[in-house]
Amino acid sequence: MSDNLRHFLEGSQILSLFLVIGAGYAFGRIAIFGFSLGIGAVLFAGLALGAFAPHAAPPALVGTIGLLMFLYGIGVQYGDQFFKGLAGVGRKLNTLALFGVLAGLAVAVGGGMLIDISPGTAVGVFAGSMTSTAALQAALEAAGNRDPAIGYSVSYPFGVVGPMLCLYLMNRIVKPVVPAPPPPVIVSEITIDHPHLIGETATKLAALLPADVHLMAIRRQHQNFLPMPDVILVEGDAIMIAGAEAAVAAVSEALGHVDPGRIAKDRRDFNAREFFVSDASMIGVPLDMLQLPAAFSMHIAFIRRGDAIVLPSPHTTLEYGDRVTALAPSTRLNEVRKLFGDSITATAEFSYVSLGAGMVLGVLLGLVPIPLPGIGSFSLGLAGGPVVVALILGRIGRTGRISWRLPLSANLVMRNFGLTIFLAAVGLASGAPFVTQIALNGVPLLLLGFATVLTVVLTVLSVGWLVLRLPFDELLGIAAGATGNPAILMFANKLVPSDRPSVGYAMIFPSMTIVKVIAVQVMLRLF
Repeated sequence: MSDNLRHFLEGSQILSLFLVIGAGYAFGRIAIFGFSLGIGAVLFAGLALGAFAPHAAPPALVGTIGLLMFLYGIGVQYGDQFFKGLAGVGRKLNTLALFGVLAGLAVAVGGGMLIDISPGTAVGVFAGSMTSTAALQAALEAAGNRDPAIGYSVSYPFGVVGPMLCLYLMNRIVKPVVPAPPPPVIVSEITIDHPHLIGETATKLAALLPADVHLMAIRRQHQNFLPMPDVILVEGDAIMIAGAEAAVAAVSEALGHVDPGRIAKDRRDFNAREFFVSDASMIGVPLDMLQLPAAFSMHIAFIRRGDAIVLPSPHTTLEYGDRVTALAPSTRLNEVRKLFGDSITATAEFSYVSLGAGMVLGVLLGLVPIPLPGIGSFSLGLAGGPVVVALILGRIGRTGRISWRLPLSANLVMRNFGLTIFLAAVGLASGAPFVTQIALNGVPLLLLGFATVLTVVLTVLSVGWLVLRLPFDELLGIAAGATGNPAILMFANKLVPSDRPSVGYAMIFPSMTIVKVIAVQVMLRLF
């Protein structure tokens, strides 16, 4: 019976691949003491099935394509934050992460020598401890065998559990005071009754408002109109503003008194609607450079991007899938709809021309040999090349009519599906050698993986907290970015009511991914 099942699975590789994906995700949802493997369980499901049916693995190209999808999506999303992180304080944060990652690599390679495992297995332990699929792919290419995948699969659980445990314990020990997250945006209507504002223009009024308060509309007597620059305020005018609650309250007291409903209840002259951004000509262009039709009256109140609300500025650029709340004359709302596109499918659509061109450039860059004095040369490979190109394109945003960015929802689906395929394929191909290696060096490999990840996380946390005196929430993001797994970032976001872990992760993750890709190749060349 088992032989028949084995032959069936080995003869249906696509079936085996999706069986691993489905079973892995089901297993990953099981929580023990609040912890679950998540997407990492796909790797272990692949190892189990691969050990039972060694020839059920799909061609290596399948896993490679999945990895490229994952890495390209990460690079395009975080390109802007990455390059900002290379300047100013970002250099200090990246240096801290680099110090921790290299310390972990030294532990993995040095410990591998002590327990007498192959260099490929040792760098695989490092890649698994960092949960870095990009480093694993680079190690597989450099080693020319499956040894890195074995080390990766053994140490991967510690790469997920270890950082979470460290962050949790540090949070309990230091009991940090984290600033509250920014309050949600609210809309308020104010009747102006302070004489010093009478006779001033709407431009002057907007300049007097705090940076987090936005002027949306003006009402005079029985008519509403948009805050055009040359409008002069008169006694009894009402304004509509949007911003943080505390800032709006302060503005209300300084300008006049709150008069709710005075503008919003009258929608004869203009109205507010939410539109999806789906027209390609609107993507990546600063708002002050949008090519609007002559005499086109429209005002963007705020932008919803994912779960965040963005108050627009002249330099704000729109992305596919943004939901824009725009104010315009009621008779011209259809024109505004056509302007933005207003197609909900934009949340899942993107240009395959830009995706194809970006992938081609990334693969080509990965093939370029880079000389390293005293060692030879290395290449970014299929792991590093697409990451670097995607980071650059994510920073550029747009070239002519081509938008390089992807809608957030489409990006998430693409890279999560790509990572799932890669983990399933690697697990299927590594199942049989994994069982053999565990039988020979199981306990030492487990201890080595545990020591490697603890070295990285504890180095970042201790130096960042005790020496550099970094804010706790920012430090969590740096630790998550150094180790790399998005699940660690999600755990950090639950620990503190702040968005700074996400910002820190975005600055650190891409650069440390490139460091890991290069480091494993250098180690294999040296040893």
